[in-house]
Amino acid sequence: MRKKLIDRIDAFKDASIIKEKGLYPYFRSIESAQDTEVIINGKKVLMFGSNSYLGLTNHPKIKEAAKIAIEKYGTGCAGSRFLNGSLDIHINLENRLAEYVSKEAAVLFSTGFQVNLGVISCLLDRNDYLILDEYDHASIIDGSRLSFSRTIKYAHNDMGDLRRKLSRLPEDAAKLIVSDGIFSMEGDLVNLPELVQIADEFGANVMMDDAHSLGVIGFNGAGTASHFNLTNKVDLIMGTFSKSLASLGGFIAGDAATIEFIKHRARSLMFSASMPPSAVASVIAALDIIESEPERIDKLWQNTEYAKKLLLESGFDIGHSNSPIIPVYIRDNTKTFMITNILQQNGVFVNPVVSPAVPSGSSLIRFSLMATHSFEQIEIAIEKLTSAFKAVNVDLVGLQS
Repeated sequence: MRKKLIDRIDAFKDASIIKEKGLYPYFRSIESAQDTEVIINGKKVLMFGSNSYLGLTNHPKIKEAAKIAIEKYGTGCAGSRFLNGSLDIHINLENRLAEYVSKEAAVLFSTGFQVNLGVISCLLDRNDYLILDEYDHASIIDGSRLSFSRTIKYAHNDMGDLRRKLSRLPEDAAKLIVSDGIFSMEGDLVNLPELVQIADEFGANVMMDDAHSLGVIGFNGAGTASHFNLTNKVDLIMGTFSKSLASLGGFIAGDAATIEFIKHRARSLMFSASMPPSAVASVIAALDIIESEPERIDKLWQNTEYAKKLLLESGFDIGHSNSPIIPVYIRDNTKTFMITNILQQNGVFVNPVVSPAVPSGSSLIRFSLMATHSFEQIEIAIEKLTSAFKAVNVDLVGLQS
């Protein structure tokens, strides 16, 4: 290996420094199914770091559907959707998803990350403009880097800044605004009503990333556009299956002509192996459960409101979250790792989020709710979170360290 690359690799000390302090929080080995409790190092740990918002990853109907699909189709498709990797259940799921989010058509990708890479990079040309919220997911940012278009970012959820940025662009240029629906770290919701109004004013198209919105908001969990009753104003709806839908993969939905274009231009679709049959069958089963058991979404929101109430009463700074993703701000990278470590030792799993995943000085614990959590589990977790903050001398509003 060339010396310059070796030097760059040798200079990477971030992980080793945290490991030496005994605070390394990544790649933790879970020895059980994703549920409200998991097993780590042979011990039960409360899970408050999962994206399984509806608690479906261990559902017997979904596991059975996956087994049946393997029996019928095998374990993989041995090729891309573009060539030999399209099964009838892929097409069935695409039709089902298009109906679910009230669009004409949809196409599946192997992961949600690949949806954003492929769609964003194939739609726009050199004289076009891609307009992103500064807190958009990394997959959107990476998709913009593969695009030949010019990328412009506006301040997070700041519609005034979005308007200013659009007003400076050529009137006749193609423009695509891409935003998370629910932002994955902050847990706040895009101001979609004002965003689509501004998009109309400046002739821009709108793409909504509903990775964390499907199964959470909207009619039967159909996402952000459904939640605001603005589906006809959102051109493209992207979603993933690794959160509420208890599987792996992703999709993009829109009008039939645009989906046809994407199917023949998105390189991350055309040159990647297709979703395995078990994953496709799992999504179909998850949709069945979501549509037949709407009380799951109700319970998710009951848990969310209860957790937010307890966190605020305890003096935690939870920002502007209005979703099951609740950021608990610490604003210090080292203390964020320390609190995460203390919590795991005391039987609570949470995710530390530090720069560059969030802006410097905005480090946080990502505390996420599932429909299957009990109020008692939430109470235990927040009680231990409070103790951990005190242990590392992090001030709470109304609580002295």
